[in-house]
Parts: sequence; C-alpha cells; structure tokens
Amino acid sequence: MNLPFWYCGKLLPSETCVIPINDPGLLYGATVFTTLRVYEQSLEHPLTHWQAHCDRLKYSLITLGWSLPDWDKLTQGAIILAKDYPVLRITIFPDGRELIIPRYLPENLAQNQQQGIQGKVVQGDIYTRYLPEHKTGNYLGPWLAKKQASEAILTDAQGNWLETSTGNLWGYKQGCWYIPILTGNLSGIVQKQLIHWLGEQSLPIVSREWTFSWVTTLEAIAITNSVVEVIPFHSIETPTATISLNPNFKALTQLKSYFSYHHNI
Repeated sequence: MNLPFWYCGKLLPSETCVIPINDPGLLYGATVFTTLRVYEQSLEHPLTHWQAHCDRLKYSLITLGWSLPDWDKLTQGAIILAKDYPVLRITIFPDGRELIIPRYLPENLAQNQQQGIQGKVVQGDIYTRYLPEHKTGNYLGPWLAKKQASEAILTDAQGNWLETSTGNLWGYKQGCWYIPILTGNLSGIVQKQLIHWLGEQSLPIVSREWTFSWVTTLEAIAITNSVVEVIPFHSIETPTATISLNPNFKALTQLKSYFSYHHNI
C-alpha cells in the first residue's frame, strides 16, 4: 500500500521522492528529523507536543547553521497527513526543505505495552550515534543496533547504559525513578514531560550513571518515546547474562498515568 507524503509544500500521492543526486541529505545524511504521534488527529492535542517538536528542529537547525523551513507549509502538510495517519516523521534539509512521511502505529503496540518486550545490550563504537544531542539523518549506529534486536540498548565506552535504539530509558527501585545522565544524550520530548509530571506528583527522580552492576538491582525498566508512550521490558539480554523483569510492576503506572490523564482532558 502506497502512502502519500509531503515534500516542499506539496502533497504527493506515491512512495517515490525525487531528490537531486548531489543533495547533501542523500550523500551525507545531512538532515535533522523528529518523529511524533498525532493524537485525535490534532496538532493541538496536549500529547502531540507539536510545538516542542518544532522547537527541537529549530534548535538543531540553528546549531548546525542551516536554513529554517517555511513553518506555515510544514504545519499545513502535517495537518493534512494527520487526518489519516497517527505518526509523522518530519525531516528538514539544510536548505530548509521539508519532508513529512506518515506512518501507522506499530501493529503490536498494545500487546507490547501490556506484556513488555525483550531488549538487548549492544556494545561497540559501530553503534555510536553521531552528534547525540541532535536527531540527524546520520543515524547509522542506532539503525545497525536495531538490526540486532527489536529494542537495542546503547552504551558508552565504559559499558554504561545510555538510551535505546528508539527511545529513552527509565528504571525504578525502592520508590525512586532513575534515568541515565542527560549530558551528551538526546533528551526526548516525552522524557522531559514525564520528568515534569513526576515532579508534580512529588515522585523522586534521579539522573545517574547506569553501570551494569547497578542496573541489575532495578525492579523495573522501560522505554519511552513520542510514538509508543511507555513500554516495559520483560527481559534484557546482556553480554554476560539475561535480566528478567516484571512488565506489570505496579510503579510503571506512575509513568502511564501521564498519558491516561491527558487522554481524558
């Protein structure tokens, strides 16, 4: 089934996009992107976080010294595609061109949210994400990592856990939530919202190094991103052992409550 897409101010009813062969986005991955979930077909829905996604794109474009897109055209394309598709991947080229590719939600999303998923720790420089504070088109490392597992966990040179191939890590034990140190990592839009949400509920959250020995003491581990919301792990394969976890651990509802609350506004 062919999905339409939005490119340079036009809705195109095919899966073929014409890009010049000397385009730096094609040659070098010189693009920035963001992927968002549109709730109830509305960019204004509080869970869509449209402005936050645009702000993150703008920050990366300014940092890299690239041109900003025509925000009106970008918004127009998103509104049109959001009528039929719940997930939008927005890419901006160095000259400001916009490309919006629609998607459907993962078929097994509800099952994964309830039953959890298996993760796998991958190690090595080959999986390193270039410019980790930005989402650029040079995403070879995480792409290779995801080929190793449905959800790969990326590490630094010392073996500390950083993030997954698609989202941010959350851990819980003894009444406290933990996230990896944010310095040098991409702070997800949902992650920022959940940090604020937990603070409003007076629930403690700590940013710290995720060493392997410490990770094995966690009672629950989950990932978050803008599309899947919260997905727990039921097991994680590491180079030396497999960590077993309870995907229905009660404290996970503290993260999930953010979404249920805003669904009902």
